[in-house]
Formats: sequence, structure tokens, C-alpha cells
Amino acid sequence: MTFKQKIHQYYLQLVQDRIDVFRDMITALTEDSKNDAKGSAGDKHETALSMMHLEQEKLNTKLSEVLTQKSILDKMDATAIAKTIILGSLVKANGIYLYLSLALPKINVEGINVIALSPQSPLGNKLMGNAVGFTFEINGTKYLIESIE
Repeated sequence: MTFKQKIHQYYLQLVQDRIDVFRDMITALTEDSKNDAKGSAGDKHETALSMMHLEQEKLNTKLSEVLTQKSILDKMDATAIAKTIILGSLVKANGIYLYLSLALPKINVEGINVIALSPQSPLGNKLMGNAVGFTFEINGTKYLIESIE
């Protein structure tokens, strides 16, 4: 497995873990509301159920966002190597590894820090479509694309 494939796999697992957490939280809230419905009556009961329902809606929205992230990652081909930067490219610029995918947390793979960024981000936007040797500047920092995987 290549370094880029390991990074892709790590991010897939990270997103899957988030999906599992949100699903568990939604299930727990559903169970709580069922149990609460059996033994309570009155205004406090209605307020508690309303609060649980609102929380469940928030969690469902977050779950939907993470499922969208997973579908984007699933569509990316971690084995593809292009001459110019595309979605799924692993770029080394100024000694920093950047994974053009989604805005996800920084990770460490094989002792190397990797930053995942969206092609819509200012840095991602500058990188897209360019090749090794391209230089550009963002916020006073000059970048040089050293390699593309």
C-alpha cells in the first residue's frame, strides 16, 4: 500500500468512525425518548421530548454531512496519479503534505503530518490544476509544489 493509499484509508476510517458515533448517539436518544414516554406526564415531559427531538435533528444533520463526506472519499481513486493536481492528489509543497480531498483534521501517518484540504479552500483552489515546480503566494507565504502523487 502506497503512502497516499494509507492516508486515504486513514481518512475513510476517520469518517466511518464519526458516522458510527453519530448513529450510536441517535439510537441512544431514540431509546431515551421511548423510555421517557412510558413513565412521565405533563409539561416537563413534553419539554424533555422536544429537547430530545431537537438534539436528534441536529445529530441527523451532522450524520448527513459526514455521509456526504464518506461518499466523496469513496468516489476518489487513491491509486490515480496525475501530472497536474486533481481531487485526490497528495501534494508536497514547502515540505508540507497536502491531501486534496475534504476539509478534514490533520493526521499523522508514518510519522509524517498530512493536512487534508478542500479544493474550494484558498490553498486548495491555488493548487488545483497545477504541476510540479509551480510557485504561488497566499497570505505572504510563498509555496513551491515539490511533488504530486
